[in-house]
Amino acid sequence: MSALAKNYNRRKIAFNRGKGSFLYSTNGKKYLDFVQGIAVNSLGHANPYLTKAINKQAKKVWHVSNAFIIPEGERLAKRLSKKTFADYVIFQNSGVEATEAAIKAARKYFHSIGKPQKNRILCIKNSFHGRTLAAIFASGSKKMTEGFGPKVPGFDHFNFADHKGLKKAITKKTAAIMIETAMGESGIKVIPDWCLKDLRKICNKKKILLILDEVQCGIGRSGKFFAYEYAKIKPDIVPIAKGIGGGFPIGAVLMNKKVASGMTPGSHGSTFGGNPLAMSVGNAVLDQIFKKGFLKNVQKSSKYFMSELNKIKQDYPDIIKEVRGIGLLIGLQLYEDQTKFIQKLEDNKLLTMRAGENVVRILPPLNVKRQEINLAIKIIRKVCNQIS
Repeated sequence: MSALAKNYNRRKIAFNRGKGSFLYSTNGKKYLDFVQGIAVNSLGHANPYLTKAINKQAKKVWHVSNAFIIPEGERLAKRLSKKTFADYVIFQNSGVEATEAAIKAARKYFHSIGKPQKNRILCIKNSFHGRTLAAIFASGSKKMTEGFGPKVPGFDHFNFADHKGLKKAITKKTAAIMIETAMGESGIKVIPDWCLKDLRKICNKKKILLILDEVQCGIGRSGKFFAYEYAKIKPDIVPIAKGIGGGFPIGAVLMNKKVASGMTPGSHGSTFGGNPLAMSVGNAVLDQIFKKGFLKNVQKSSKYFMSELNKIKQDYPDIIKEVRGIGLLIGLQLYEDQTKFIQKLEDNKLLTMRAGENVVRILPPLNVKRQEINLAIKIIRKVCNQIS
């Protein structure tokens, strides 16, 4: 009997090794892993370059307090700021830590300029920003918040795609609008470019901040370094995690100079955030993603994968309602509950995840090979045929 708490509904399968796009179970079976730790293993399992970076740094120093300068973190922060809108970075250990830090940074900025009453964060109802106490109330999801009262104050909500509702929800107390650029947990719903542009204009007009949560869709997952780049806008704050560590726990919040002015010594901290080992891994991930042609190849893989999935949709229109997504953050929306479909994929040695709205979430590594995509397509088609 497991001594682990029952807060996860774990599948009855365990793995003892992985390589690239594949996982090998303890009973000797080989699985095509298109979960990849839920978009975490951006370069696949046991990536040789990342393994080398970890081993090299592990022989030097693992952890140093943030009371001292950490050169590996200085380098990673500089590289992230050079490639993005950001002027400053604060490192964390996870995505939810990054979103919590983003909320703190937004509120602290307005407090620092003499407007402490501007402290409310406006979010999409039933979104996902993590599972800490503040984050679940930021989501506005009854399912996530039930049993965790009293309610954490400071969050307001509007419905997805309700632009009139959004504008109406902005008050004199609103500090920021926080949304996922591409909503993963809620069903792979991508915010259109025109909508992001409009959000930026609204924030400028109302003199509030724009927080774009790219914990799942950032670091190349969209086919660009960040998904917001397609809209050619600049947010004020972006929390990131998952792919930046390639499987190693790293989170960060990126912010512009204006926002960062409020984050003075003592305003935020993390014992493990920004440790030398994690920072070395983050730099190694960027070494690969910044290689010439890497992101273009993600876009090519996405275009091919989406095209092949749409062919299956055409052949099985009573099973697949929609193929949606951006880059290699892909969703198959089914007409019926996806549980049976996901299990049949697993039975055929393809691992996927569920998301909202009956969506099967597909998250291959960013360096996935064409033949691996073809194998996934073959399995998905086979399952559709079995169900029809």
